[in-house]
Amino acid sequence: MDAIRIDELTKEFGSVTAVDDLSFSVAEGELFGLIGPNGAGKSTLINMLVTLLGPTSGTARVNGHDIRDETGAVRDSLGIVFQEPALDEELTGVENLAFHARLYGQRKAERDARIPEVLDLVDLAEEGDRPVGEYSGGMQRRLEIGRGLLHEPAVLFLDEPTVGLDARTRRDTWEYIRRMNEESGVTIVLTTHYMEEADALCDRVGIFDEGSLVALDTPENLRDGLGGDVVALGIEGTSTAFRDRLDGRAWVRDYTPTDDGVDVTLAHGETRIVDLVRLADDAGATITSVDLRKPSLENVFLSLTGSTIAEREADGGTGDEADDASSDERRTAVAEAGE
Repeated sequence: MDAIRIDELTKEFGSVTAVDDLSFSVAEGELFGLIGPNGAGKSTLINMLVTLLGPTSGTARVNGHDIRDETGAVRDSLGIVFQEPALDEELTGVENLAFHARLYGQRKAERDARIPEVLDLVDLAEEGDRPVGEYSGGMQRRLEIGRGLLHEPAVLFLDEPTVGLDARTRRDTWEYIRRMNEESGVTIVLTTHYMEEADALCDRVGIFDEGSLVALDTPENLRDGLGGDVVALGIEGTSTAFRDRLDGRAWVRDYTPTDDGVDVTLAHGETRIVDLVRLADDAGATITSVDLRKPSLENVFLSLTGSTIAEREADGGTGDEADDASSDERRTAVAEAGE
């Protein structure tokens, strides 16, 4: 059974379509990423999947439960960490977890057993009795992730889990997320606009832009779709003889002359550098520099949309109107649920 199945899901806010006719699935135990700029509709999609927003049309199932008709069962089977901090800084780590456990109806004996397990999983076992206000940003984020796992959900949603963290803490958080996925077997869906984050963590990624899914595959396959790695060779003098030897080589996908030499596109570039050097030597060309460039998911996004993530965010994505409406509707849903 798929952990998540989405069928023709759409969300409109007035004249703005934040999520546009989505259909895809996420496998059980998968670490799945939704990547794209702020305002692309990622958070709106997550809010629908966790039943905090109702879809305009279409539907989805989370752990086998329909998000329209079985909201209680959906919520019982998932955990979520929102972008916005939601910890009480005056309470200790243990007290924050205990309060959350009570909301899920866990009895005292169950809480007493589960809370130490969660603190150990997120490497906060020695910090549980400290007020959360004394935690670093990374520690607070880990506690929030642990809180989302407290009731052992089938699916854990992480909405921009490392926003606001420094580069070192972000990478440490990646390790905790990867380890939790491997050790607990929980399906994890994370949204991010950090392409390197999705590349480092996810089994598959869906590239989101202006409310639509423009690509869905493994990070490796998405990068390979660009044609391969680029080996930039600096060559003294003319590169004509060397380029003649590149013609007809099955492992060379393309090459482009540059001011300094030639850029060669090929698969698994690191394994072909020696071959390129030999061809250059045969051609009597002197290589002055070698630079291997791996394609990134940022390059994939650029090739699919014609702009970078930063440019999309500068343009406003689906717009602040949809973001504000989504936040207002979500707050109403939370209040009605008594959370």
